[in-house]
Amino acid sequence: MRIIVALLFLAFTIAAALRPGVDALARRRVPRSAGVLLHYAVFAGLVALVLWLVIPLAIDQVQGALGDQHTIGKAAQRSTGFKHDLLEALDRRLRRLPSASELAEPAFEYGRVAFEIFIGIFFTFASAAYWLLERERAVDLVCSLVPRPKRKTVRDTWHLIDLKLGAFVRGQLLLILFVGAVLSGAFWAIGLPYWLLVGVFGGLVEIVPVVGPIAAGFVAGAVGLTQSLHLALLAGAVVLAVRLLEDYLVIPRVMGHSVGLSPLVVLVSVTTVGILFGGFAVILAIPIASVVGTLVDVAIRDRDPAEEQVPAVIFPAKDIE
Repeated sequence: MRIIVALLFLAFTIAAALRPGVDALARRRVPRSAGVLLHYAVFAGLVALVLWLVIPLAIDQVQGALGDQHTIGKAAQRSTGFKHDLLEALDRRLRRLPSASELAEPAFEYGRVAFEIFIGIFFTFASAAYWLLERERAVDLVCSLVPRPKRKTVRDTWHLIDLKLGAFVRGQLLLILFVGAVLSGAFWAIGLPYWLLVGVFGGLVEIVPVVGPIAAGFVAGAVGLTQSLHLALLAGAVVLAVRLLEDYLVIPRVMGHSVGLSPLVVLVSVTTVGILFGGFAVILAIPIASVVGTLVDVAIRDRDPAEEQVPAVIFPAKDIE
């Protein structure tokens, strides 16, 4: 049940991100169902394009990282002291990863897990599509169950939550692409081994609040340490610089205060969601905290949801009304 609830909330969040585009197409007489399918097709095409551009080089770097003579193993043999211990530990971790022949043995188990993941993805995107088509009916039903004087507040609150979730998801995707591209380019420029893998990893972990940037800095420093302490410090400095650029320039301009949460609230939300729903649901921590915070503002602090402003992110303001 926890997995289903988490997947449903993820579906509603995805639907909130797509709704302005679907609504804009609907105003141009494109059926909403066709608009949803068009958005999914564009998204699948972008994913396929990125994989086509990145996967060949990534495979080469993975093979280099996991081969018998990979850089970390050779660097561990040449080093001494703390550096030797750290690299030796990383080398052992890499050597414990299953080989292709070992993966072939429990093929049924891996196939079952892959099938479950596929079902989860299908369930999420199908639920998002149905929610995009049935959202207004659901809102009308909920509003009909509350006293008439409060119906406008309920509708405006629902709309505000939708705007916050949509702006957050679209902004987060932009941040992942930005951080992944900038880190990969910077790591390539300083000569970091496996620069693409480390850069893509740094972009992907942006989706994990608080812990993600720390993990990216640690991995970049560890990979740089295989060459020299200077390169490790330089790689860590690159991650820090990109993070500062993101915090003080990119996020304010792209996302603004789309969720309006303090760092302490984010930290508590990440911990709570991880305990209640499991580690996989940590990516939903900020959206869940945003929903709870909005409800508290309206129900307890007596704020008018119709007066709250949320950044559009990608879509112009007229498309999110």
